[in-house]
Amino acid sequence: MAGTASDAGKSVVTAGICRWLARQGLKVAPFKAQNMSLNSVVTRDGCEIGVAQAMQAAAAGIEPEGAMNPVLLKPGAGGASQVMLLGEPVAEAGALSYQAVKPVLRRAVLDCLAGLRERFDVVVCEGAGSPAEINLRDADLANMGLARAARLPVIVVGDIDRGGVFAALFGSLALLSAADQALVGGFIVNKFRGDARLLQPGLDMLRRLTGRPVLGVLPSVPGLWIGAEDSLSLGAWHGDPARPFAPGDVLRVAVVRLPRISNFTDADPLAAEPSVVVRYVTAPGEVGDADLVIVPGSRATVADLAWLRERGLADAIVARARAGRPVLGICAGFQMLADQIHDEVESGAGTVRGLGLLPATVRFGTAKVLRRCEGEAYGETVTGYQIHHGVTHVRGGEPFPGGCASGAVWGTSWHGLLEADGFRQALLRRVAAAAGRPFTPAGTSFGAERERQLDALGELIRGHADTTGLLRLIEAGPPAGLPFIPPGAP
Repeated sequence: MAGTASDAGKSVVTAGICRWLARQGLKVAPFKAQNMSLNSVVTRDGCEIGVAQAMQAAAAGIEPEGAMNPVLLKPGAGGASQVMLLGEPVAEAGALSYQAVKPVLRRAVLDCLAGLRERFDVVVCEGAGSPAEINLRDADLANMGLARAARLPVIVVGDIDRGGVFAALFGSLALLSAADQALVGGFIVNKFRGDARLLQPGLDMLRRLTGRPVLGVLPSVPGLWIGAEDSLSLGAWHGDPARPFAPGDVLRVAVVRLPRISNFTDADPLAAEPSVVVRYVTAPGEVGDADLVIVPGSRATVADLAWLRERGLADAIVARARAGRPVLGICAGFQMLADQIHDEVESGAGTVRGLGLLPATVRFGTAKVLRRCEGEAYGETVTGYQIHHGVTHVRGGEPFPGGCASGAVWGTSWHGLLEADGFRQALLRRVAAAAGRPFTPAGTSFGAERERQLDALGELIRGHADTTGLLRLIEAGPPAGLPFIPPGAP
């Protein structure tokens, strides 16, 4: 599944196809060779993969594993990214130096895909960015380079909501070499709004111009959501806007939009609650009226802490904490709330003063911690996972899963703990009590909400895609004799 651009819809279409195929009784697995994402999860086999691939595995009804996303790039400060290969950091590389690392990764990528194909009936592969990035084609791992190496049929997805979808689809094909074009078997138009009859002449013309069909026109569905990969989708889902609630009962959650924010999907379970509104903020005044402020994860703790101070957000967070108003720090956010940070690894800044809201000290190490966790709090079972270089040493305070608490300030090194329904609702009761307003849990199940969303994606494919054409591509590959569209690429 290729796309005309990042965030064109590759991830959601891949998840929808996985769910649709799984409902046909097929064993399905997702695959993304190379993923640049600040939102990731830890798999049972101890690897770190993009959150979208974990959601796609859930759509397929299987446990996510490292082979589904062997190469993960985690952008950090200074323009460099940490290169993760099957759960192990293997390099820190910039855009140029990463090209030299790719040949080392290629064998592992192809081996992972071959292993999945042996174990599953269908593997649905998602590309990265656009297949028409002709400046990067020679060393491509995730788009046409992978398709050529593994003889995969390719569908190109375009987002009509952005405008220019016909030019984007045609142009993406026309910039590919003849051998690459021979693998492109069709197109999918994503996020369509309006009367499909107005679109049909364009679809017919695109087929005449390219010799390839449009295999689906997927409507835009308000509130449809899947775990986002990067900040292009930050805050894309805030829950169901049609849910009724009394204005005085709304709990307002402000998530600080750090420059290098990571795992911001930690806030998604809060957005699933009927009487919680989640927003992302960048100014001190925006945290003043919030009932809960979350300082989320980051790929550059010290740099983003400096940004908090420069923006005046640090003072605003400290002031609300001292007034007994709730603050939650998650992973790097927890580190920022500590007394001191010792970092000779990520930033090289040495000893840095934290916000001093929790009795803890952070020390960065070269080894990356990837771990699933389980505990108990407020009488509820809590699960999560850790992804960090900075190890936080707690010296006091009250117990809190993966960290500690002091008054109305909580800190945890665990991602995903808010997915535990009972724990999340118990925490929100404490937030509501501090705000002086009632909070009555609605019995929300975040797991059930996620399944509902994945079912909706599967229904999009079943109801609006040419499923016969999709199955034909899966079983037989692209048809022979597809026309070449000039100019092509060398």
